[in-house]
Amino acid sequence: MLSGHGDNPHSGGADMLATRLVHLIEQHADELSHRLIRKLQDDPHCSELKKAPVEELRARSYEVYRHLADWLVHKTEHDLQQAYVEIGARRARQGVAFSHVLYALTATKEELWQFLQDEGIVTKPIELFGEMELFRLLDQFFDRALYYAASGYEHARAGNAAAAD
Repeated sequence: MLSGHGDNPHSGGADMLATRLVHLIEQHADELSHRLIRKLQDDPHCSELKKAPVEELRARSYEVYRHLADWLVHKTEHDLQQAYVEIGARRARQGVAFSHVLYALTATKEELWQFLQDEGIVTKPIELFGEMELFRLLDQFFDRALYYAASGYEHARAGNAAAAD
């Protein structure tokens, strides 16, 4: 996806910036993950995440940040579905309210945006296109992740309800 502008001869600078930004995120994955977990631990909107082991949350956020290029470019829709259906189901089994799961996934994306804004490396108009393309790809990734997490959550809850009957 990051190389999806190959047919546009004017997008080279934008593509290079999007790739550079993704690599910058990947290089700072540990820092981003720790910042996110600290933020989530103090936020009442996702207090039920305390039901999930903090190392599991840290590892999951690190994996997304560290392998962002894979998630945006190489992983298939099936890979995304598989990963996030499992996350949604796991949070349901842990008894975490879905609104808290939703908030945490949204915060994961917002942490990326804040990091990129803080870095402020867009200096040329053409680079703005690269940043916009990256934001589009991130939105698309997180929107699908939210859908699949909801699907897994609902399936797990329905399975628990059926088992209780």
